Amino acid sequence: MPANEGTRAYDAVIVGGGHNGLVAAAYLARAGRSVLVLERLDHTGGAAVSTRPFAGVDARLSRYSYLVSLLPQKIVSDLGLDFRLRSRTISSYTPVERDGRPTGLLVGGGEQRTREAFTRLTGGEREYDAWQRFYGMTGQVAQRVFPTLTEPLPTRDELRRRIDDETAWRALFEEPIGVAVEGRFSDDLVRGVVLTDALIGTFADAHDPSLAQNRCFLYHVIGGGTGAWDVPVGGMGALTDALAAAARSAGAVIATGHEVVRIDTDGHTAEVAYRTADGEGAAAARHVLVNASPQALAALTGDTSPEPAEGAQLKVNMLLTRLPKLRDPDADPREAFAGTFHIAEGYRQLATAHAQAAAGELPATPPSEIYCHSLTDPTILGPDLAERGYQTLTLFGLHTPARLFDRDNDAVREELLKSTLAQLDAHLAEPLADCLATDADGRPCIEAKTPLDLERDLRLPGGNIFHRALSWPYAQEDTGRWGVETRHTNVLLCGAGAVRGGGVSGVPGHNAAMAVLERN
Repeated sequence: MPANEGTRAYDAVIVGGGHNGLVAAAYLARAGRSVLVLERLDHTGGAAVSTRPFAGVDARLSRYSYLVSLLPQKIVSDLGLDFRLRSRTISSYTPVERDGRPTGLLVGGGEQRTREAFTRLTGGEREYDAWQRFYGMTGQVAQRVFPTLTEPLPTRDELRRRIDDETAWRALFEEPIGVAVEGRFSDDLVRGVVLTDALIGTFADAHDPSLAQNRCFLYHVIGGGTGAWDVPVGGMGALTDALAAAARSAGAVIATGHEVVRIDTDGHTAEVAYRTADGEGAAAARHVLVNASPQALAALTGDTSPEPAEGAQLKVNMLLTRLPKLRDPDADPREAFAGTFHIAEGYRQLATAHAQAAAGELPATPPSEIYCHSLTDPTILGPDLAERGYQTLTLFGLHTPARLFDRDNDAVREELLKSTLAQLDAHLAEPLADCLATDADGRPCIEAKTPLDLERDLRLPGGNIFHRALSWPYAQEDTGRWGVETRHTNVLLCGAGAVRGGGVSGVPGHNAAMAVLERN
């Protein structure tokens, strides 16, 4: 769309071509609305993209977002998306040394194998039985809560009645999640594995009175009504490519290289000003949907910015010539890395890492988790790499808030990466460095992204992958009917910072589109 085209009117202008903006565009265009998507970058997808990060190497990695749980099948079906997910047969593997012997906890591969793994680690069946009861409870909550994400916001009391389990309500919605974990489990490693779902992208202690960790935990266990985290076939970019195709085929116009700089609105009509490499332009709209952070929305409308957000994760992408062998003689690397491979995530280790980071220090034993996309979906590798046995590894580090990188992002990134990989090496029978592939220039195929890198590359506020603290999935003061409303009647927030946003879900995009369609 040329910048000198003049001001053209649309039913909806969508600011940002990330996956939520594309979901909204597809729904509105299919409903017969004229839709324009304005994307700053030269491609759509936002954080849900597949890229070839290593020079001359034919491997398409999900560079930022990497697993799918919260995307409702309803959105895939409604939009006719050519997109598939594959389940992981292994949920997790957690290595540990007990009594001077390397061992670990494998969850998955069938109930009997999981029970035997718990018994081998803990010396009895108590922890496994507690595990079954606890996740049976969260599974019931998931079945009742997940369908509400694409409905108008329920009230707190309505959601409580829908869950219909006071024990679950208290454990997940009222008391710090640490109370439930400590009350149900005794083994430190088992406690830590449970707690990690409360800390992905969230910097909090198990007993944080804000319950930020509870909200994070809830979103990690309700996905799909089961809590399962699946692998996107073809990488995360396959989803956003399918969404962009669906939006275009329905008639939406997608303009990349168009950076929105201002939104003027009187509540009935709006003008969206943008700039391109060739100049400036504007588009008129009845509705504006902002697929960006609440901070970006405030800057575009001239409103007061919300409280600053802060991310707290390290994201590392790697390509290996082979999976490393493990010290645990009972662990098969092809199983251990197929699910979530927990590193330094015992319960006490997580508490210590949080306390150190809160005091302004890098965790001495940085916790992280790894998985291998290519074991479940080898299509992300070129045929030659796949035939030679190459594999990808994705690492997500916890408890590394953005403030720790302020003094020198590059130096702290390298220091943290080194210590994080050292924690992994402690459980390997060979150094990870010996398994790393090299790119066309002879450099190891490994890249790390800090919160500050994500803020620079993707404009995530403070590098926060959720744009701000996750919200409860029920109505509160000023949340509106769908959780996407703003103080401007015809401007809606359809990004991760909306109520029920965060993760690769498409839910805010769906809900913003529904809010528009309800009005006219």
